[in-house]
Amino acid sequence: MKKTTITDIARKSGLSTATVDRALNDRGGVTAANRQRVFRAAKELGYLPTEGMLALPSRPAHLEFFIPFGHNSFMQDVARKIAAFASSLPLVASCNVTALDGIDPDALVMALEDLPLQTNGVGVITVDHPKTRHAIRRLCESGVRVVTIVTDVLSTPRSAFVGVDNLVAGRTAALIMGLMSRRATGSIGLFLGSRTLHGHQQREYGFRTLLEEQFKHLTILPAIETRDENKLSRPAMERMLRDTDDLVGVYCVGAGRAGIAEVLQAAGGNKRPFVIMHDLTDATRAWLAEDLIDVVIDQNARLIGEQVVIRLLGSIAASTPTLSLKNIEPRIIFRENIPLV
Repeated sequence: MKKTTITDIARKSGLSTATVDRALNDRGGVTAANRQRVFRAAKELGYLPTEGMLALPSRPAHLEFFIPFGHNSFMQDVARKIAAFASSLPLVASCNVTALDGIDPDALVMALEDLPLQTNGVGVITVDHPKTRHAIRRLCESGVRVVTIVTDVLSTPRSAFVGVDNLVAGRTAALIMGLMSRRATGSIGLFLGSRTLHGHQQREYGFRTLLEEQFKHLTILPAIETRDENKLSRPAMERMLRDTDDLVGVYCVGAGRAGIAEVLQAAGGNKRPFVIMHDLTDATRAWLAEDLIDVVIDQNARLIGEQVVIRLLGSIAASTPTLSLKNIEPRIIFRENIPLV
């Protein structure tokens, strides 16, 4: 029997070979509709991916996602993208997204107690904590594939991590901050969501190490943990503006962004520091356009949503539970290059 090729799939799906190649190799730049066309054509032709490509399960899979989106607009966007993409795929039998009650480890542990028996794959955004590590290990031991999203959970047999390299993201933020403040000696404000989130730990570490290596004229103020709450970031930003005469920059690692932006807007342009935030949302788009903030380092919620589903399906089909690591490339966004999506 003649082996099905990418050209055959392209012909059947009505798409280019380049688009088919990107879809099968789990790369970006492919719409959800086109990815669905590729997978449907590949399935109908009996295509078996070659080494380095993700296999697909032989039967539709049941997927569950646990995300602490609360008031975090980026997490909400990721949840929507996951649900939308999963619903477009014939190889997803069901997809449920559960909102966790905050980032406390017990929230995930309690939610997993009600996991449906038919579940094949689970995606989680959670803190790196003994309780969450134990919960993920138990899931994996039961045969359920697990993918961590945005922030990793170390020392677990999870199948994949989907997100940016957070250490690199933090170092990138430091490089931009240092270049923009090259001639100004002063202080940098640092806002964290929580150090229990491995991604936030990595961003902070990357930010600190590069500034200390290359921009010794800048001093990082004691980090402020906001638990992604605007009610905590708002008064902290007010105190920082009031008490720090040499404040030249602010780096917001996680959420709690609105509290910072509100204080900057109320203060006007007289004392505004150079501001770097993460994640492109409706709010950060507006703040960029209004010149309230300067740079957004974006993880691309759409691409995360698509790759989480694809890599869960790939891990379910794979003979080994762990897939090769493929980080999402962050987007560096200024007010002049704000993308449509």
